Amino acid sequence: MHCKVGIICASDEELAPFIPMLEPYTVFEKAMLNFYNGTIECVPVTALFSGVCKTNAAIAAQLLIDSAGCNVLINSGAAGGMDAAIKLFDTVISTEAAYWDVAEDVLTEFHPWMESVYFKADDQLIALAKRAVSDAPNVHFGRMITGEAFIDEQFRDSINERYSPLCVDMETAAIAHVCHVNRIPYIAVRTVTDTAKHSGVDVFDENCGKASAISADIVRMLLKEIKNTVWK
Repeated sequence: MHCKVGIICASDEELAPFIPMLEPYTVFEKAMLNFYNGTIECVPVTALFSGVCKTNAAIAAQLLIDSAGCNVLINSGAAGGMDAAIKLFDTVISTEAAYWDVAEDVLTEFHPWMESVYFKADDQLIALAKRAVSDAPNVHFGRMITGEAFIDEQFRDSINERYSPLCVDMETAAIAHVCHVNRIPYIAVRTVTDTAKHSGVDVFDENCGKASAISADIVRMLLKEIKNTVWK
């Protein structure tokens, strides 16, 4: 199967490391978003920043599929650490994702009638990611959760007890949701900017640039593996 990869970042800062990788690139605009077309590691790529939160991410994901012809989506950027083992600038690669702020029966009793609340990342992408980061330090594979707000101490313990996530963000589950209903493989690569010990918007802002660069480099390594793979 011909593979064209869509890369979604939430912000311009998270997208920035990809721009030099894509050069030379072309740009088209749709729905107030700029789509950057180029290649990374000889793989055709369209990349953009969607804006923060679930609806913006879902719009971008569907447009990458419908307007850019992408058949694999990768979410890249920053995240908040949830598990105590996750440290600043560790990277989490998704095995599955869920919303922490959506009632479970919305997904299981109504469209898309899921068996559980967890959107599974693509098995082949997970295997390729494990190969790509085999020599990379501080990379973890596991569950991500998504919601519309920064998680403070009031909610952290209850969310950890309910979902046991490695990290949290505002977009991944929405992108996974779109991929699920379109039967498109996805994976997310998120590097941690803040934790329970180092929390707050100011900490996120200070660390976002470095975290975005780490995440983007891991995505680049994943694309190198995708290039050398016969896609199923």
